[in-house]
Amino acid sequence: MQIHGLQKMTLLDYPGHIACTVFLGGCDFRCPYCHNFELVNGSMEPVVDEEEFFRFLNKRKGLLDGVAITGGEPLLRRDIRGFIERIRDLNFLIKLDTNGYHPDELDRLLNDGLIDYVAMDIKNSPEKYSLTCGEVAVDTSLIERSISIIREKAPDYEFRTTVVKEFHELNDFEYIGILLRGAKAYYLQQYVERDTVPDKSLHAPSNNELLQYLDIVKTYVPNSSIRGI
Repeated sequence: MQIHGLQKMTLLDYPGHIACTVFLGGCDFRCPYCHNFELVNGSMEPVVDEEEFFRFLNKRKGLLDGVAITGGEPLLRRDIRGFIERIRDLNFLIKLDTNGYHPDELDRLLNDGLIDYVAMDIKNSPEKYSLTCGEVAVDTSLIERSISIIREKAPDYEFRTTVVKEFHELNDFEYIGILLRGAKAYYLQQYVERDTVPDKSLHAPSNNELLQYLDIVKTYVPNSSIRGI
């Protein structure tokens, strides 16, 4: 397993826990607002190999509660199961960030008790999914299946949407709300304009727009809130 980024301690990435965050390369999508696009397009070189990472992790026993695995899309990696099993053998909790495009692998990991917390990105309403993912072909039935698997089997979870002014409007959150109806937690995350994203013409929504979107989704997911403002 090649590791393309390592944040040695975070209080934010794994809710309620002290964790480290591992960044893995590769992704199915090409979202033009992605803050980690160097992981997506392969331009970021690995920073540590697997053995070096586990030497680090062994030294953090008793200091860290868990490991947050993000990307890119971690479930693209064929060696992800073995990597997670090694982390689990050290008795760390595991949080997985996913785009939801690999429901079969997600289902297997959850069935085997290897994931404690899942955070899944909901890019947009179904009809705008491909647009929001960078004009790539997206089978939204895979997204819907992952949502169902997470709700049924994940010990803890959240869904979240990065809100971009050019991609999201009121009707989108009506559809997202219906898709997630009754979910445990849903977050709207305000897009942050950065020079590192692929499309630098994009903008953050206003606070007022976010509040309007929140009012819509709360009808379907009462435990919804805004991150980033």
